[in-house]
Amino acid sequence: MAMNLMHWLRRKFFHPLFGLFTHSPKIAYWMELERTQHFPEAQLRAIQWQRTQELLIFAWKNNEFYRNRFEKAGVHPTDFKTPEDLRRFPILTKADIRNNTLELISRGFDRTTLQFAKTGGSTGKALELYFTEECSELRNACALRHDRWTGWEVGEPIAACWGNPQLPTTWKEKLKHWLLQPMIYLDTMSVSSLSVEAFIKEWRQVQPTLLYGHAHSIFVLAQFLKELGVTDLRPKGILSTSMMLIPSERVLIEEVFDRKVINRYGCEEVSLIGCECERHEGMHLNIEHLFIEFLKEDDTPASPGEPGRIIVTDLMNFAMPLIRYQVEDVGVPSDRKCSCGRGMPLMESVTGREADFLVRRDGSRVAGVSLIENTLTRFPGLDQMQIIQHQIDQFEIAIVRGKGFGEATISALKDYFHQQFGPDINFHIRYVDILHPEKNGKFRFSICMLK
Repeated sequence: MAMNLMHWLRRKFFHPLFGLFTHSPKIAYWMELERTQHFPEAQLRAIQWQRTQELLIFAWKNNEFYRNRFEKAGVHPTDFKTPEDLRRFPILTKADIRNNTLELISRGFDRTTLQFAKTGGSTGKALELYFTEECSELRNACALRHDRWTGWEVGEPIAACWGNPQLPTTWKEKLKHWLLQPMIYLDTMSVSSLSVEAFIKEWRQVQPTLLYGHAHSIFVLAQFLKELGVTDLRPKGILSTSMMLIPSERVLIEEVFDRKVINRYGCEEVSLIGCECERHEGMHLNIEHLFIEFLKEDDTPASPGEPGRIIVTDLMNFAMPLIRYQVEDVGVPSDRKCSCGRGMPLMESVTGREADFLVRRDGSRVAGVSLIENTLTRFPGLDQMQIIQHQIDQFEIAIVRGKGFGEATISALKDYFHQQFGPDINFHIRYVDILHPEKNGKFRFSICMLK
């Protein structure tokens, strides 16, 4: 009873009071998003396009980098009459951002007062990003709306599987943490039997209602809990984010926690892009906040059900606009409607990062996560696996062995890879006890080292 009262006080009193004290737009924007999610898609598209046009006009007037882009492309903001016209504007790449970081900051913004973020650099080259505190709060509001789709409510504690968590240290930070958002962490940079047992003990004390974290990290936690026979950790919802959630891992997570997983997709550069709702019929695209395109290799739009490169325009970051930014992920758009009734369009799935697609001799590509899923579910004794392509014919495969692993597994694995990449490929098999995450706490199932 006391716990429920505290949840209510956080939601109804402490959160709004903190918003007033800090002049944060988060609560107001969150309430707006709670309302607009039920608008018809056409109405949401109209809001999205209006915000896109406002951003284009702002960039023309206040950003030299984009002013030059407009002029080189021979277009003016008034030329963009329909969303289809946006394709006349050039695509922004990661290299463009790295080579023009300071030039991308709009006039009227002081870099020293902006919030700063640096991506993990999964392809080996990090990006530096700048945005206002207001933009950050608007992103948090978007996340808040989608967090609630899990069944969790504002003010309820959260358990997170995350790398290098920022823990409160001072008494002020700890008080804020307790009053606004209690969180417990399993640090994915150091997962062991001892750390998991400590996490279980803390969970039982705090009673979090949402389990949140990297998809594979939640899977690893589920493996430990199954081995330990722990069956009493029952959050209201599970939110998987930050990396691919493969079906076989989803199955184990849902079995161990007896809850459906809600899968979310986003990136550091633009924050939340898409998220499943409680119906699990695809990922709703966050179109009030972003303009999202799916393009084929020839830069024409991908059809529903057809994979396409994901191109995003951030409609909230005016300090460092990202217009038609290629996030280097591949997704599948959808024309289906979700039975939940929300107007936000669906994306069927994210098939992987471009850097995680492996290459055949003929130049065709295959999603590494698909290879992983097919092998894990087809061959016995493969608990976890990672594929690294060093050269066109040189592969390294790291394997965590499980029950049933043997020579037959290796033979079947070799046959499968020869079928996929040709009979003359070579691969080195390396046995490991655990797959280690990258510096940002994420895991990569496949890595293509080809340039």
